[in-house]
Amino acid sequence: MKKRIDTFWRYRNLLFELVKKGIKLKYRRSYLGIIWSLLEPVMTTIVLTIVFGTLYGNKDHTFPLYILSGRLLYSYFAQGTKVSLKSIRQNSAMIKKVYVPKYLYPLSSVLYNFIIFLISLIVLVLLGIFTGNYPTLHWLLIAFPLLVLLIMTFGVGMILATIGVFFRDMEYLWEVALMIVMYTCAIFYYPERLLKSGYSWVLTVNPVYNVIINVRNIIFHEAFNWGCMTYACVFALVSVVVGVIVFHKNQDKFILYI
Repeated sequence: MKKRIDTFWRYRNLLFELVKKGIKLKYRRSYLGIIWSLLEPVMTTIVLTIVFGTLYGNKDHTFPLYILSGRLLYSYFAQGTKVSLKSIRQNSAMIKKVYVPKYLYPLSSVLYNFIIFLISLIVLVLLGIFTGNYPTLHWLLIAFPLLVLLIMTFGVGMILATIGVFFRDMEYLWEVALMIVMYTCAIFYYPERLLKSGYSWVLTVNPVYNVIINVRNIIFHEAFNWGCMTYACVFALVSVVVGVIVFHKNQDKFILYI
């Protein structure tokens, strides 16, 4: 363990450069640059509010905040895992030339997307003020579920990065899987509707939803759901353990497939 920690510390500057490179490449040839990370969730929230709020007769003035909170967290998970999935293949040139710990590539993908995600939370704060749901010190508790989401995204990303090297079609299959994840995150509808249909269990098995529900509880000053949070924590830790083991056992074979 000490050897691995020393190796990580030795390559910390490379990790920093990979994170910086990821942010630059994401907004390359973009006139708005990092500002787009603020505008995109605003525009998406407006569209979803009009479609699922105004047109469906939902007059709750906090509905846009409800949508945005779910949309931001899901988007980070989706983007972080998708970029991680392709991280090894996209850095194949560097992997073939010099030795660096290969896990730095999916890790940097998760981290730079997390930084962009944190910047986008500015919109959440502003919308909270606009809708009269003013941020308080209680909102600082959001750090806990966000940390769980970060760990979860890294764990799933490591698994996908490994599979993506040997099975290229995983990229397309994951897009379909993310669509299922999105619709079971209750981003633009209230979960109470599923309670009546008897399909509420579909939401509870989705670890991303279990994070989202606690972030929403914090934002709307409701009780913390420790059951959901425990489930999300366990899933995140298990995914990291599985991801690290699978990645470590197969990383020496990557060079033969990239």
